[in-house]
Amino acid sequence: MKALLLAAGFGTRLRPLTERVPKCLVEIRGRPLLGWWFELLFAPDAVERALVNTHYLPEPVRAFVATSPWRERVELVHEDVLLGTGGTVLKNRAFFGDEPFLVAHADNLTLFDATAFLARHRGRPAGTAITMMTFDTDVPQSCGIVEEDESGRVVAFHEKVANPPGTRANAAVYLFEPEVVAFIAGLGREIVDLSTEVLPHYLGRMCTYHNALYHRDIGTLESLAAAEREFPATAPAVLRAAGGR
Repeated sequence: MKALLLAAGFGTRLRPLTERVPKCLVEIRGRPLLGWWFELLFAPDAVERALVNTHYLPEPVRAFVATSPWRERVELVHEDVLLGTGGTVLKNRAFFGDEPFLVAHADNLTLFDATAFLARHRGRPAGTAITMMTFDTDVPQSCGIVEEDESGRVVAFHEKVANPPGTRANAAVYLFEPEVVAFIAGLGREIVDLSTEVLPHYLGRMCTYHNALYHRDIGTLESLAAAEREFPATAPAVLRAAGGR
């Protein structure tokens, strides 16, 4: 399996920290977010290769990847103009080939069993093309809250509403079938947003995988401080104890 790690954002809510450091390199427990992602995906060999897109402050990202022990399995692609999350998928469709692939916002901090995530996708309900990772959030008003049926199909989606009907949230980590890329291409635009233009089309054709280990959007200085307190410094060992490889 291949993966796209979306890492091109400005991280405006983390200023002044992100005036010098791209959001995907903000450190938790002494390691950049992107480093945690590489460890999570590559150490169990769940992912063969990863593509990382850049835009804002690309040089530090290039330097980090160049010195990473996983550098031979990482490709970088720069966007002079941001294409949106769906536009980045479309632009790099040749990288994914004709197999399911993972798409993740690499400026989130997470801990999950990538092999179990893929197994859920392979055993997903008939007729579904996307598996969305979910988590339980403590700030549901700032997240996309999902409603599911008994089989785990997403039947409703509430994007950052004042009174959401629950706390089960979209973690912005997905497994896509190739048909999703074909749908994006059919929109006929280079700039496409996954959350507003793709996911709504797949309501009823998208299932969930729940992350009960750890997930946090590192979107503010407060959430960054919370992650520093909460996230286990021995995260790979915690994952193995929970059943991951």
